[in-house]
Amino acid sequence: MGTTLRSEHTAAREDGSYRSACRMCHGGCGVLVRVEGGRIAEIQGDPDSPFNRGRLCPKGVSSIETVYHPDRLRHPLRRTGQRGEGSWERASWDEALDAIASRLTEIRDSCGPEAIALGTGTGRHHFHFVPRFANALGTPNWCEPGTAQCFLPRINTCVLTFGEFPVADYYGDVSPACILAWGHNPLNSGPDGELSFRVREALRRKPGLIVVDPRRTQLARQADVWLQLRPGTDDALALAMLNVLIAEELYDAEFVRDWTLGFDELAERVAPHTPEWAEPITWVPADRIRAAARLFAQTRPGVLEWGCAIEQTPNSIQTVRAVSMLPALTGNLDVPGGMVFGMHSLGMFPYLADQLGDEQRAQRLGGDRFKVLAGEGSVLPSAHAPSVFRAMRTGDPYRVSAFLVFGNNALVTYANPREVRESLLALDLLVVTDLYMTPTAELADWVLPAAAWPELEQIVAVPYVAENMVLPQQKLVQVGECRQDEEIMAELALRMKLPSGTESLREVIDAQLAAQLGISFEELVERGHATIPQRYEKFKEIGGFLTPSRKVELRSSRLEALGYDPLPRYEEPPESPLATPEVARDYPLVLTTGARIPFYFNSEFRQLPTLRRAHPDPRVEIHPETATPLGIGDGDWVTIATRRGEIRQKARLTSDIHPGVVNAEHGWWFPEEPGPEHGVWRSNANVLTDNGPPYDPAMGTYSLRALLCRVERAEAPGAEAAG
Repeated sequence: MGTTLRSEHTAAREDGSYRSACRMCHGGCGVLVRVEGGRIAEIQGDPDSPFNRGRLCPKGVSSIETVYHPDRLRHPLRRTGQRGEGSWERASWDEALDAIASRLTEIRDSCGPEAIALGTGTGRHHFHFVPRFANALGTPNWCEPGTAQCFLPRINTCVLTFGEFPVADYYGDVSPACILAWGHNPLNSGPDGELSFRVREALRRKPGLIVVDPRRTQLARQADVWLQLRPGTDDALALAMLNVLIAEELYDAEFVRDWTLGFDELAERVAPHTPEWAEPITWVPADRIRAAARLFAQTRPGVLEWGCAIEQTPNSIQTVRAVSMLPALTGNLDVPGGMVFGMHSLGMFPYLADQLGDEQRAQRLGGDRFKVLAGEGSVLPSAHAPSVFRAMRTGDPYRVSAFLVFGNNALVTYANPREVRESLLALDLLVVTDLYMTPTAELADWVLPAAAWPELEQIVAVPYVAENMVLPQQKLVQVGECRQDEEIMAELALRMKLPSGTESLREVIDAQLAAQLGISFEELVERGHATIPQRYEKFKEIGGFLTPSRKVELRSSRLEALGYDPLPRYEEPPESPLATPEVARDYPLVLTTGARIPFYFNSEFRQLPTLRRAHPDPRVEIHPETATPLGIGDGDWVTIATRRGEIRQKARLTSDIHPGVVNAEHGWWFPEEPGPEHGVWRSNANVLTDNGPPYDPAMGTYSLRALLCRVERAEAPGAEAAG
């Protein structure tokens, strides 16, 4: 361990440091890495980075702990006992890759390529290479926990509505005059090169600020208008705000007349959805709904900062549609300081979609039902994860026999993890590539050691999807035998003699850079970053938006053609005080989960000492009015129970949450505890969730929030055994 393996292109700056990009989350922060004696000695923010300008979050600062942690996987492992026994033997890379390739070939030849599924985690450096490898294999079945639940609903819906995905313009000469933060706390979460640091800069200019969140977050405390809604009722709130914009004629009449389709139909749809209608549903007073709508409409330019909270109920697509129309109606599309369409500094990523024939596309699990996730309504079709796990477990509609997982702890990050475990145990082949031994890796046949971000080569384009700026990642050190996920996929493609997907990583990167920027990776390293300046109102240059009508489609022609409602609508969450009052008698509190912890990235980094000291235990937020009658004090361990299961977390009493709501942290497991389970069932919020129907009819989304629960005081973990 510790020898430096730098690529030929790597060049040190005058101070001896190397430019790269941190990927401790979705990524994008430019960094300076100093290497001494084959080891990283220091990581600092790069002051010349156009995104973070020298700043780093706690995760970025702790990167060295990830690279050199004693629990890092350092060489391939072959399972020798039963799954979950923790019996492993060391193997060489050639042994591992040859054996995996051989078994995959057998399964493909005997059962068809669709019997192989691929999985990944959200926002990984290798994310795009997973569907690429799937297409090369000939399987339509790849998935990750967020394809139906996080960001992809927003991307697909915006493409259907606008033709592209808009992002907040924090990079131009005009700063947003109003920020509408909806289901998102960018002060705690800074992925994708468009948030956190830039939002903080924009807030210093004192814009109008509207925050939609069940919790009074740090951002909500600064808000001019805070809308403390009931979790899962975002669609009702958005429809009511649209009602105000239209009824009070606060919309941009010229933009609506010239550049939108379906305004009259939208006006008719939202006419009954007044703030008074929304108040008993959302718990937000009607006058505050009006105040928020008026502030956003009358304070321009404005931006929408939205998070995945709006994408985690079975009305995901229509919720996103309704929220997305607020900047559209107010004329905030592709204007300075508004919601802009990107400059796309990279060429189209080679997903190899042409390698997947129509017959194989028709085999995609969920494709016949969820056409905005898995069919022609998606910019990046993926399989429906619950359908994939069902196929592993039951063989319906056919058996999935192999699952290759790149950078995902499935037992923590998918809903209903006990069913996920049952599904994984039914496989003929499970391969997990990761940094550490996780509860999911413990069930694998092969565990492959992944490279951490200072050990890999990639490019990072920010803001995500817009791709105005590109930064290089440089391979600076090598720990053990760890390999980059993209290289592993290419090696497997070579061993399986696939007709595509065998190109080197550098070939793919160079082709993307050359297409738009006309440079190579070496040249990007020398520059430090490359930027294409933002142009505005591009829709006027090209004769409209990239939709079938060349208009912003308030009434979506493509959704209608796919058989879905072309206008946004309200739908009560399937489990709620209104929908299931009989359940609410036993489970009287509304559960929300998924709020970001600034020291972790979903389920990652619980083993890093600095970050774990900062946030050692899982916490559930409860209002004192709710906790006191139950005998719960601040810092007590409590049981959180739903109809699906129960977990324990530590109570944090706060008046910043509604008395009828509790907020549980997600992503928890305990790496310090013995395998194979590593405490995965104790505090894992997904034990409380379900991956069953009802699903969003277009996207296949299931409920991760807006569930009903109860809380009770509990003994601390281990106290029972001690007693």
